[in-house]
Amino acid sequence: MASFQKFNSFVEALAEKKHDLGTDTLKVMLTNTAPNSATAAKYSDVAGSNEVAAGNGYTTGGNAAAVTSSVQTGGTYKLVLGDPATWSAAGGSIGPFRYAVLYNDSAPNKELIGFWDYGSSITLAAGESFAVDFDPTTGVLTIV
Repeated sequence: MASFQKFNSFVEALAEKKHDLGTDTLKVMLTNTAPNSATAAKYSDVAGSNEVAAGNGYTTGGNAAAVTSSVQTGGTYKLVLGDPATWSAAGGSIGPFRYAVLYNDSAPNKELIGFWDYGSSITLAAGESFAVDFDPTTGVLTIV
């Protein structure tokens, strides 16, 4: 899996109680436009015309990623998410996309958390599938 990069705004949003990572609804959306981790703060900063078009198996806003574990041990917090549902192209293609963006769908402005860069654009032809595969051991993110 591509490595996780947090949005700078995530730190402030966390400090200002915009996230409850243990209970909020977190989602992953797909885009082919590189997110600006320094300035993007909310879903609308990376979505709109940049998000993969709805249809053929993709829904605007992406798929939910259920919280599997949200715990602190010895002063280190770790968030573990279940994989969001697989996107399967049907009736046409999905994409292209290169980035999977994690955001908080429950937060006031759908605040951004982070994203993964897959290195090159991916287009799913009809019948093909794609899954964001989160590591259940290391988790999505840790805060020390």
